Parts: sequence; C-alpha cells; structure tokens
Amino acid sequence: MIKLFRLALHSAWRDARAGELRLLVVAVALGVASLTSVAFLADRIEGGLQRDARKLLGGDAVVVTDKPPPAVLFEKIQSLGLKANTSMSFPTMARTTQAQGSASKLVALKAVQESYPLRGQLKIMAPLDTPEQRPATVTQLDNASEYDRPAVATNQIPAAGEVWVEPGLLEALDIKPGSDLKLGQKTFHISQVLMYEPDRGAGFMNFSPRVLMNEADVKATGLVQPASRINWRVAVVGDSTKVDAWVTWAQSWSKQADVKGVRVETLEMGRPDMRQTLDRASKFLHLVALLASLLTAVAVALSARTFASKHLDDCAIKRVLGQSQRDMTGVFVIEFIGAGLLASLVGLLIGYGVHNAFVAMLEGLVETQLPAPTWQPIWQGLGSGLTLLIAFGLPPVLQLSQVPPLRVIRRHLGRIQPASWGVMGLGLLGFSALMIVFSRDLLLGTMVVVGFAFALLLFASFAWASLWLLKKFIAQNKVPHWLQMATRQILSKPAYAMVQVSALSVGLLALMLLVLLRTDLISSWRNATPVDAPNRFVINIQPEQSQEFLKAIQTAGVQRYDWYPMIRGRLVAINQKNITSSDFKDERAQRLVEREFNLSHSAQAPAHNSIVGGTWLPEEKQSISIEEGIAKTLQVQLGDWLTFDMAGVIMRARVTSIRRVDWTSMRANFFVMFPVSQMPETTMTYIAAYRAPSQKGFDNALVNQFPNITNVDMGVTLNQVQQVLNQVIQAVELLFGFTLASGLLVLFSAVTATREERAREYAILRALGGSNTLLIHMQRAELIGVGVLAGFLASLVSMAMAWGLTHFVFEFSWQPSLLFPLGGMLAGASLAWLAGWWGLNDILKRPVIETLRQAAE
Repeated sequence: MIKLFRLALHSAWRDARAGELRLLVVAVALGVASLTSVAFLADRIEGGLQRDARKLLGGDAVVVTDKPPPAVLFEKIQSLGLKANTSMSFPTMARTTQAQGSASKLVALKAVQESYPLRGQLKIMAPLDTPEQRPATVTQLDNASEYDRPAVATNQIPAAGEVWVEPGLLEALDIKPGSDLKLGQKTFHISQVLMYEPDRGAGFMNFSPRVLMNEADVKATGLVQPASRINWRVAVVGDSTKVDAWVTWAQSWSKQADVKGVRVETLEMGRPDMRQTLDRASKFLHLVALLASLLTAVAVALSARTFASKHLDDCAIKRVLGQSQRDMTGVFVIEFIGAGLLASLVGLLIGYGVHNAFVAMLEGLVETQLPAPTWQPIWQGLGSGLTLLIAFGLPPVLQLSQVPPLRVIRRHLGRIQPASWGVMGLGLLGFSALMIVFSRDLLLGTMVVVGFAFALLLFASFAWASLWLLKKFIAQNKVPHWLQMATRQILSKPAYAMVQVSALSVGLLALMLLVLLRTDLISSWRNATPVDAPNRFVINIQPEQSQEFLKAIQTAGVQRYDWYPMIRGRLVAINQKNITSSDFKDERAQRLVEREFNLSHSAQAPAHNSIVGGTWLPEEKQSISIEEGIAKTLQVQLGDWLTFDMAGVIMRARVTSIRRVDWTSMRANFFVMFPVSQMPETTMTYIAAYRAPSQKGFDNALVNQFPNITNVDMGVTLNQVQQVLNQVIQAVELLFGFTLASGLLVLFSAVTATREERAREYAILRALGGSNTLLIHMQRAELIGVGVLAGFLASLVSMAMAWGLTHFVFEFSWQPSLLFPLGGMLAGASLAWLAGWWGLNDILKRPVIETLRQAAE
C-alpha cells in the first residue's frame, strides 16, 4: 500500500507539472465553489432563523387569525396552564396636527396588551446620559442625529393615550418625540422612539413604519370597521409538552369546516411570510449553482477523457515493464481522489469567500447577525467534488489499466472506449440525486437535472441526424474544396463529432438559459409597473363617502382611476360540497381556502382583463367571473357553483366566465367578480386606484378629509422592492461568473478533446502539400459549423426550459423572442471559433516532422 501511495504521489506530481490535471482541478473547484457558496449562505440563514425563531414568533407558538379569536381558543390555553398574549395589527394613516403641517403617512399600527411580548424584549431609543445633555423635555429631541443613539430593552408598553413610533415615521412627517399624532379619531402623544420589536421579523424588509399603541385605545380611534383587514396574533409560552399539545389541538381545530382564516405558527414552521422575500432569491441562486455544477460535470468528463488519451502510451510501456493492472488501477484511484480532495478544498475556500460577498450584498434583507456555518456545507462540498471525479472522471481513466502491452508496436490498440452503460448510469444517478437534494426545491432540481439529461439525448440525436444530412448534401452538391475536406474530416469520426456538438450544446444551453433568466425575466420582474400605472391605492372608503371622495380626487385633477366596490368573502363550498383546506393537496389552494377573498361586482368587465372562457353577461343574477389562475388552482370549471360567506350573507353563484388578469399592471384586480351593478345585501367598502397629481399636500388633504381611509403610496413601496431586487440580482450576477467560467471551460474542453488527433491529421495533410491557408479554412469551417448547430439546438432547448422554469418555479409571465435562435447560432459560432482558436491555433504552427515523429513513437 505504501508503494502505491508513493507511485501515486510521483504520478500526480509529474502530471501536475505537465499540466495534465489542470483542467480537472479547475473544473472540480468551480463546481464545488458554486455549490458551497450558496450552501454556506442558506445554512447560515437557516441557523439564524432557528436561533431567533421564538423571538420572531413572540412566543413558543402562535395562532394567527383574520377574525377576533374565539373564546374556545383561550379556554384551551387556560386548561393547559399556558401563558397567552393577544395583539392586533393593521395598516392605517397617521397624521400630524394642523399646527404641525397636517402631514400624513401610511403606518403599520399594532395594538398590544400589558404582557407583550412573551418572548424577547421591546427596545426603545436610549435616553441621554446626563441631565445637562437632555433637551427641555425628557422625550423631545433637538435633531435627527439623536436617532443614532443605542437602543435599550424595556419591559413596558405604551401607556394609554401614548404611542411609540419608529424613527422612519418621525423623519417622514418631520416631527420629533413629544409631538402629537392623529390615528383615526384620536390624537396621541409620541412618548418613545421604537427601535425594535421581537416578533416583527429578523430584519426583513418592512414597507411601512411601525406605530405601537396600547390595546385599550383601539376603540377610541374608530379605525376598526366591519370590512377592515386586521390580523390577530395569539401567542403562548409554557412547558414544551403542553405547548406541543396546544399546537396539535390548534392545528386540528383550525382545519374544522366552520373555522376559516386561521394559521398556526411554531418554532419549526418559523415565519414563512418573513422568508418570502428571500425564497425567490434562493431559487435563482440554487438554479445558477446547479447549472454551474452540471457544466463542471461535463468538463470533468471531457478533461478525464483527454487525460486518459495522453497516458495510453505511458501505460502500455508500464505494462511491458511488468506493472500489474491492479497496481495501475490503485495508482490512478489514489491520484484522482487526492486531486479531488485538493480541488474540493480550493472550491470550499472560494465558496466561503463568495458567500460572505452574498451576505454583504443582501444587507437590508438580512440585517441580523448570522451564526457561524455548520459542517453540513463543508461535507456537502467535499462530497460533490469527489462525486464529480468518481462519477465522471474515473471511468475513462480506469480503462488505462487495461491497455495491452502490444500497443507499444500497434498504436491502434487500447484506445479509450465509452464507459459502460452501468458505470455511466450509476454515476449519473448519484450525481443527479446529489443535485436534487442540494437544490432544496424538488421541482427546480428535477426540472434542471431531467431537462439537461433530456437535452443531452436530444443533442446527440440531432447531431447524428445532421451528420447524415450533411453527408447526403456533400455527395449531391458541388462545394468548395476546403469545405469538402472539412466535412470529410468531421464525417470520418462521427462519434467525436457527436460528443463535440453535445458538449458545446450543453455549455451554450446553460449560458443561454441564464441569459434569458437574467435579461428577460429579471428585467420584467423589475420593470413590471407601466409608466402610467397608478401609484396610489385607497381602501376602506365607506359607501356614504363614495361621492364626496370621487369629487375630491376629480377636483384635484385625477381623471383616470379604477373604482370598484370591495366585499370580503370566504369560499365555503364548491358545487354544494363544503370545503376545507384539507380537501386540497396544493399549498396555494389550501391558503386560498383558509383566507378571505376580496370580491367585487361590476356590470361591465374590467377593460384591463380579458375573457378567456365563457361569456360575461351584464346583470346576470347568480353568476360570477373567476380569474383563470385561481380557477386552475382550485380546480374550478365553467358551470361550477361556488358558495361564499360574506360577513354572514351566504351567496351561491355559477361560474359563467373566466378572466385573464395581468397582475403586473398595477390596476385594481380581483379573483372573483359578480357581473351586476348592485349588491345591496352585502357589506362593502370601495377601492380606488389612480396616479396621484403632483399637487403639493394632496395626500395629506385627502386623509384629513377622510380620516378612516387607508392611502397606500405604491411609489415608495415599489422603489423599496426595486432596491431589494437590485441586491438579489447582484448576488445572482456574482454567481453567474462561476457558470460563465464553467461554460467556457466546457467549450474549451470540447474543442480540445481531439487536439492530438487533429494535430496528426493536419501534419499528414501538410506533408501531402496542403497549405496553412487551406487548413485554417478547414478548421474554421468545422468549428463554425459545429458552433452554429450547437447554438441552434441550445437556443431551442433553453427557451423550452426557461418557459418551464418561469411558469412552474418562478411564476413569471414570459414570452420568448423568435429571434433568439438566430442569436444562439451566432453566439455558438463565435464561441466555438474563439475556443478553437485559443486551443488549436498552435498545432498549425507545429513543425510537421515533429508531429509525425511523436505520432510514430
């Protein structure tokens, strides 16, 4: 064994000095780096969420409901001896007094009880250290720089008549602590600056500043209306066994037919709503890492074949000198495992550095201090690196031990053969399983892995068919001499040509897929809002205020606006069968059944919706129109009867039309609409969507006139979303560099895989009188032809895969450009020619006698 290790070390040192292992090590390191950079990030974020889960929840477990919690909930809590706390939150408009300018701002109002919070602590801005440093009053500040003071924990909550507000609200309204703030019909005193609340989330983006108030003051504000959107949170703490029992009971209770809009959150569940912003970013990052890893697998396979081809003669001589097949196999196994470990360690170091760059780029999304990574990404990186070499690198290399000694005098013997189907199958299955597990998304991982496997078969089949057609075409048509020779050279080794086309196509497929996702999809995500889209959404407009409200915005110059009634209702039955979330397997369907819908009615179909099924019949009684996406999710078809509970009013209606809604239009849209002009039996409010005039003070005047409305400034929110997306896109683009390098490595490996064979063929042609110009034309025609075919095939498959990913994974609406295949062919030809020029240029300059002498040795 010691002898084998010594021989393996000597062989590895010699191959490293000769550059034989260079491509293999680079390919494995790139694959490991791309995987572990994402794995380190995901591992640390998951660790941070688990560490702070109880603080994020505000308790050991929480029940969230959109209706006042029923008495049965508290009876169960009391029977188990648990401690409980209830809070309520909803959006509303905060206003300053007339003396302070009558400014307004949308806020997230939260009303809490004395025992809040059960886990964690509230933090307020620290007071100044000495009386001499204090302003005239304890809470009044002289300038905004005071907001930078450290936060201090407190066990208090706002006293009655007081509110605590975040610094962002003070800056937005240009006021200071000690000022008055109007919420609905009541004026409050700002007594503290709120710096942190434990159950708001682990530093994720919040789009409205928080106002914290005492629950005793809610009634006096007059903000709670019949159709108001309020979330109640009932948090509990206590013995873990009793908490588990309460969670089990709460989950069972929440699934009862008469219980709607209830969600149970636990430590294990975390806060999925807080993770939503990072979920899509995680999918993008995992997709890019998967593509880079798949490309490195191809590069490793091609590089290993090249490595094995260069060692055929050495192994034949070793066999003549008496080295056994067993020793030769052991040497190569030890050498490759050692190279794999080295490359994996290098990849781990690079991945760790890149993940730190991710954390910096995602600042603002993840502000909390993340814990150190666990060992899982490290073992995952080492495992993926060794899997790459063992599954794709070793099979051709192990054939070297079977090289017959007779090859020393008969050079055609012992050539590297394709690996057996069993070896290839086991390698592919193992690596595919690893990739699917790594993706953390079964659909994403399966689509990418299966898509690439299918693409390889498709590329090989098309390459074979193209070679057959090319042979027929050349035989029946007169073409230039250099093109005829280039074609014969390709057709003389069809297997090599198929491998080359397939490898080039796979490399281009990954690059094109990322180009499509980066340019078309992310750009459409970022630029989803039309130029003239509404930037104000006003809700909670009461029916008796409707005429006066419309007059107010029209007087201010608003001419185009969406105006619809809004009714809150819950779907309770389909075709007279009562439904619960347990009736559906799809998670989105379960959420839809559990929540209340925003319903509306109009005699005319919205102009920005299109009817894709059935007919919209104005004033047709007991009929509804449903959005096509929700119809598909809930498996509802034309003619089905749906029953809604609208604040106690039960209404049954038949689906007579299906609408396609463009949710990126920033218009007022609804899942379900009744095609009638009046629904007097229901309780409703109104929603208005419009582009606010540039008139100064317009929003403040409107809120002062209608203090109960909620005026949502979407311009500010969308700007914040754009900032988040910019951070996410920067991280994706950084990882894109790995995939780009992997793709170019595959292109280079594919072109240079037959380097020595080409050198011998070119030397023979030059010896027979062929000029360098003729050989250059031949080489260029071959490379460009292969590149055009590979680019065309890759563009078609990448468009199909992009469509599948956008519709089923990322949920984008995307239409491909018909010009993309043309761009793919141009890109394929250019990249293939550049890779060929870089890797094959020197063989045309090599002396003929030197090449022929090497071939004869």
